[in-house]
Amino acid sequence: MIQLTGVASRYVGYFIALFLILLGFFPIIGVIFSYMPDPVLGGATLLMFGTVASAGVKIIASQHIDRKATLVIAISFSMGLGMELYPDILMQFPDAIKNIFSSGITTGGLAAIISNMAIRIKE
Repeated sequence: MIQLTGVASRYVGYFIALFLILLGFFPIIGVIFSYMPDPVLGGATLLMFGTVASAGVKIIASQHIDRKATLVIAISFSMGLGMELYPDILMQFPDAIKNIFSSGITTGGLAAIISNMAIRIKE
């Protein structure tokens, strides 16, 4: 949200958190949002995730990316997207493994951490 709004104040975050907690005490607000048409909700969700993705690309682009970083990014993206596109790949694994790796975010994040520790490239 900092990339989108330009506001990085901790107090603004506290205010928003308090506001959302107060809204939780009024179920009628939830009912109003439940009547929102699916295309409107889908459009808002698409805009939100697109903004988050573009902020992530901006952060990645602002860093110096060497060969190791390129390899780590490629591995983590491919593992995360692969898990999202082919979730049946975990069919033969135990439930504990399925629960951990069923999310592309978890799989990609763990792949990034492990590959960053394991890959050693001499420049």
